[in-house]
Formats: sequence, structure tokens, C-alpha cells
Amino acid sequence: MTRVLVVPGYDNSGPEHWQSLWEREHPEYVRVEMPDWTQPTRDGWVGALHEAIAASDEPAVLVAHSLGCVTVAHWAAEHTGPVKSALLVAPVDVDVTDLPVDTFKPAPLAPLPFMAVVVGSQNDPYATEERAREFAGAWRAVYIDAGEAGHINVASGHGPWPDGEQLLDDLMAD
Repeated sequence: MTRVLVVPGYDNSGPEHWQSLWEREHPEYVRVEMPDWTQPTRDGWVGALHEAIAASDEPAVLVAHSLGCVTVAHWAAEHTGPVKSALLVAPVDVDVTDLPVDTFKPAPLAPLPFMAVVVGSQNDPYATEERAREFAGAWRAVYIDAGEAGHINVASGHGPWPDGEQLLDDLMAD
């Protein structure tokens, strides 16, 4: 059986965020709890993700959003573990954002050692479409253009997000 690890971004994912809604629908999904959601550090977040992945030999599918995507890429550059694939949604460009994420700079651009899909938006305030495509190319991930979808969160009108659930189902089936 494949386990799903949910990796939220900066400030966590609130109760109406698609990640939280998916967790309520699927109580077997596990949220990776970060040491500090509002003052993130690369070492703290990568360490928390590593502990969650290492907690089982069962392969994991990672479902990351925003800073969670960059955390996954940093983890993959530093660690190995039973990861089957990753759904990386709206990765934040840590190199230019005003968010307090300096310890995540520079953004990792090494290929991921597992199958991944990056979902980017044409009008994401935290990363240009060009930068999201650059991440996908560097990480050797499939790029999905979500159109004008903002940051693919509650603020941009994304609640349950069935298109994302289909992408996750496809990753889990491969």
C-alpha cells in the first residue's frame, strides 16, 4: 500500500485548503508537521519531512504545496528514502519572494530521483509561470499548466480541487 504524506507550505494549509479537505476525505493521509509554520528553516522543514518519510518502509507519495515543494526538492538533494512520486503544486520561488524563507535559498534545481508532477499557474503571485516551468524541467517533472489559477489555494478559489485529486490518483496508480 502507498501512503500519502501531505507537505503544506508557509503558514500551513488552513481548514478549507484543498490539502486539508483531502485529508478529511482520506484519514489515512498524514500531514507532515513542521517545527514552525511562520518562521520556516530549511533544516527544520527538511528534517521533519525526512522523519515522516523514514517512519515507514512503505513507499510514500508526497503532496506538496508552495514552500512544501521546495522542501521536497531540498530533501531529495540531501536524503534518500521510500518515495514513489510527488505532486508539487504552485512551488514558491524562494529566490525572489518576500516571505521569510532565506534559509531555503537558492532554490534546488537537481533532478528528483522519483516521478513528479509540477502544477503551475500563469498568474501565481509567488512564482512566475516561467519559473515554475524551470523548476519542472530541472526536477525532471511533468509540467501541468493550471491556467490562471493564482497560488492554487483558498485565496485563488481552490477548495476541493478535483483536478488535483485526479493527478494524485494517477500518480498513485503508476
